[in-house]
Amino acid sequence: MSVVAPRDLDRVDLGDLDLWSDGPPHELFTRLRRDAPAHWSPLADHPDEGGFWSLTRAADVRRVSLDWETFSSHVGGVLVLDDFGIPLEAQQQQMISMDPPRHDRIKALFQRGFTPKRIAEHEERIRGIVNRVLDRVAQRGECDLVLDVAGPVVSRVIGSFIGTPEEDDRRHMEETNMVLGFGDEDLRPTEQAVVEMMSRNWDETMELIAERRENPGMDDLMDVLVHSEVDGEKLSEAEIFMGLGLLGAAGNDSTRAVFTSGMLALFEAPDQLRALLADPTLIDGAVEELLRLHPAFAHFRRTATRDLELHGETIRAGDKVLLWYVAANRDEEVYTDPQRLDVTRVPDHQAFGAGGRHFCLGAALARLEIRMLLTETLRRFADIELAGEPTRARSMFLNQLKTLPVRFTPEPG
Repeated sequence: MSVVAPRDLDRVDLGDLDLWSDGPPHELFTRLRRDAPAHWSPLADHPDEGGFWSLTRAADVRRVSLDWETFSSHVGGVLVLDDFGIPLEAQQQQMISMDPPRHDRIKALFQRGFTPKRIAEHEERIRGIVNRVLDRVAQRGECDLVLDVAGPVVSRVIGSFIGTPEEDDRRHMEETNMVLGFGDEDLRPTEQAVVEMMSRNWDETMELIAERRENPGMDDLMDVLVHSEVDGEKLSEAEIFMGLGLLGAAGNDSTRAVFTSGMLALFEAPDQLRALLADPTLIDGAVEELLRLHPAFAHFRRTATRDLELHGETIRAGDKVLLWYVAANRDEEVYTDPQRLDVTRVPDHQAFGAGGRHFCLGAALARLEIRMLLTETLRRFADIELAGEPTRARSMFLNQLKTLPVRFTPEPG
């Protein structure tokens, strides 16, 4: 059945960052799901792009995610990054911007480093990283959960998993923010900064590859990537470099964003925070609920490869289609009272994608990190509370906080 958008929705531009100053515009997404589930926005700041379609219902996002032949990740890329000195041709070398068969080959090799056994082996290591970071702030009685806790934890976890030295953690975190923080003046890079970053990281990656070739048997992802084969074929140096860049970005942003946004949500729903403190067995389900409500990435995009009709609209070949996970995860057709945080819900969700070939490679690792951060933070700082106004990244892509000041009873020295 055709759904006709009210006239005012026709004028809505979801690329307008003013809509995102307080986070995702959930009231608008509710209207779009109901009245304009296939909605066109112009892109005034990117005239070459023309505009994009927005899909906000969970069923539509899943349909597109499963149909890579009609909705390509490769043709137009999944992000608008050329504005930051990273051209489409470079984006297309990352598996997130690939279609089969090349995508499947590269992902199969990377999956060798993300087996359930390897993830499980990292649980106590991650718990140790979390507690070492919490030790640094425990006697202060206050800290910033983004800058002092989540940032250092996730940078060290992904660094130890890949095999990069700890002294590089902070720089890698800043570089991730710089490249992905579309529109935020605190994060937006210069083109020269991007060129320098790519050159420096290429040199460092080549050194690590050479080291692992000379000294095989290291217990990290780099060793797996250098030596694994699928059908007798190994990853090239460029494929390793681009894949690690993607993993570093996703690893630094996703866990930090969900944990800190989730903690803010718990502060704003004190009954749910009390429930977790009273019954830590709820934490596994709470992780899924926080992922549902606060996915780290608001959307990814696809490019239509043929003309098709959807909800009474004609999507043309070449049109960009945005999959709004932040909207699909609050779809009234899927969830009861979808805007409400409920730590007993244990929901299915699309925070890691909506299925298909591009489902997040590191989902199990991210879940483990969020669980460890929640468990140890609430165990040690049971009276933790908000201590000031949080600040948020001004972005239609990154769904995350930049700062989250908190206070708690200091641990004795």
